[in-house]
Amino acid sequence: MDKRKFIKNFSLATLASPFYASVLYSCLDEAEKTSSATLVSKEDFWEKIRQDYKLKPDYINLESGYYNIIPTPTLNSMIEHAKMVNYEGSYYMRTVQWDNKKRMASKLAGVVGSDPKNIIITRNTTESLDLIIKGMPWEQGDEAVMAVQDYGAMKDMFKQVADRYGVIIKEVSVPNHPKSDEELVELYANAITSKTKLLMVCHMINITGHILPIKKICQMAHEKGVQVMVDGAHCVGHFEFNIEDLDCDYYGSSLHKWLAVPLGTGLLYVKDEHIDTLWPIFAESKREEGDISRLNHTGTHPVYHDLSIENAIDYYEMLGGERKEKRLRYLQEYWTSQVRDLPKIVINTPKDSHRACGIANVGIEGIKPSELAKRLMDEYKIFTVAIDYANVHGCRITPNVFTLTSELDIFVNALKEMAA
Repeated sequence: MDKRKFIKNFSLATLASPFYASVLYSCLDEAEKTSSATLVSKEDFWEKIRQDYKLKPDYINLESGYYNIIPTPTLNSMIEHAKMVNYEGSYYMRTVQWDNKKRMASKLAGVVGSDPKNIIITRNTTESLDLIIKGMPWEQGDEAVMAVQDYGAMKDMFKQVADRYGVIIKEVSVPNHPKSDEELVELYANAITSKTKLLMVCHMINITGHILPIKKICQMAHEKGVQVMVDGAHCVGHFEFNIEDLDCDYYGSSLHKWLAVPLGTGLLYVKDEHIDTLWPIFAESKREEGDISRLNHTGTHPVYHDLSIENAIDYYEMLGGERKEKRLRYLQEYWTSQVRDLPKIVINTPKDSHRACGIANVGIEGIKPSELAKRLMDEYKIFTVAIDYANVHGCRITPNVFTLTSELDIFVNALKEMAA
């Protein structure tokens, strides 16, 4: 987005925001004049973007997957929202709270390619998907299909409905290095029976960064009469996609990850035909048919975080979704390409560019993941997270737009030294 478009598309309230003092805003002209293919490896540009973040100097942060540190302009905006809500108090909560939340949901819909009527703001992916799992009209003997690599919180909710309603859980194991999309589609297809009601699948597997062929899996499942719920915790703001093009029934994501919204914000997409069939986690008064807000009663919550969604989207759109996606993929391939074929080093993430983006997982033969993470921190001052389950044994590596290749050089050198 160039400066003219930025000014045209933003409100007068935003014109006074911290974004105009951001380093990113001062770099817009440079970004517009440089192709994405060139900009992706232009380190001096990304060194400038790094200035929009306040980073702890004690270590190199390669764990952006759990919580994505938000840029200072977004942080300052959230603080101003908190001051405003505190200043207006109950007046704000009783007048424009819900109108503003709908407006934020509408802006989110624009980012993910959905109609606003199918989007609600939640607190995180777990809340979004647990709402679906718990809210479905289960009957004894119904089956649910998922992968052993899926996120534990959702699997725990499936165990609860299994205990409560007699639902049968069937698990598959997704290969770290699939030969083709068809292999993955067939994997899920073989687990489906006439009793299968819901299939849960990760858009991006959180422990490896593996991007799955969601549309093909959804089409296969729908042909068999099965609904599909997609875990997109790491996808919104990470790489570009269109929810409606995926053809899924439900989609949940955490906005505090790659869209870099303050903690406590998530997204849930529900297809039209399912809005009225789900039981809300928290009861809501009678709504008109097809009103997705019936699923969104969570009580009093920190509304200034909801307001910050708009600011995070502003920053994301200034940077550009395509630019960000290409930079994240470039960083991942920058380090994985240097160690993927080395003895004793195991990359648990597919090599094909379309099967991964910014996240990857690496292990070293003979070193437990927990010990690998500890040594990276103690000996090299590199912070990561250990993964040691579901056929994935290594450390998840999640750089960010503030990560420099010089930091990844230190990481690559550390892997080589430990492997030797």
